Amino acid sequence: MVRAPERPSTGPRIMGILNVTPDSFSDGGRHSDTERAVRHGMAMIDEGADLIDVGGESTRPGSQPVPAREQQRRVIPVIERLSASLPERIRVSIDTTSAQVAEAALEAGAHWINDTSAGCDDAGMLALAAERAAPIVLMHRRGTPLSMQKNPTYVDVVNEVRDFLSARVDAALAAGVAEQNLLIDPGIGFGKTLGHNLALLAGLGELVRMGWPVLLGTSRKRFLSSLCGEPDFAALMPATCATTAIGVMAGVRVFRVHDVAGNRQAADVAWAIREATA
Repeated sequence: MVRAPERPSTGPRIMGILNVTPDSFSDGGRHSDTERAVRHGMAMIDEGADLIDVGGESTRPGSQPVPAREQQRRVIPVIERLSASLPERIRVSIDTTSAQVAEAALEAGAHWINDTSAGCDDAGMLALAAERAAPIVLMHRRGTPLSMQKNPTYVDVVNEVRDFLSARVDAALAAGVAEQNLLIDPGIGFGKTLGHNLALLAGLGELVRMGWPVLLGTSRKRFLSSLCGEPDFAALMPATCATTAIGVMAGVRVFRVHDVAGNRQAADVAWAIREATA
């Protein structure tokens, strides 16, 4: 496969998902072996990924927490191998809510922290990000993966997500995280109904106007399955690409996806249109 050319840093960035888990909702078990995981990570770089997000704990609805030691057993060999092989411009992210796992991942060569609890699950996470000067993604989540889809309720989901993220940004800044190292994520599918997810996608511009880079993760999610009548999550790449294009036009900066090549194309075309009309 031909390696994609380097892209300007001002354009949208694609974060490839590398789940080193047996039970993730659409790719559980596919990359749980270190060799296969590393090969898949390298393939995503060839397809145009700018970052690789390595996770050792499923966050699908109903999933159980995974002990920090087991997460480390799953992800550290993969991060070490990827960090030794990837081009300098590529960044590795650790997808965890545990400061212990995040610290071990940073030691192994990771650069970013992707925390689906926005630093709420582990009081040490924000301090770690500050100490290590690591970019950190703060995501909105209602409840825990085990409980989050049990009748989630909002009065105004966009305003409530925005207020939560604003408060977590303030907490991160107070902990010493540098402004340039903060990103926010509305947490599509994390404690939201179909209607909530659609409202957040329609309201992405409001989150972008907060002034922090926005990361969007819709890839192969259940609400897309419902909308498209497609029970096979792996077949939802076109639906994911639609949300990527919408996100680029709204000003989203990073897209966390399983299917890198298609979403890279969608992001690049939408970016070209956005730039032509700026």
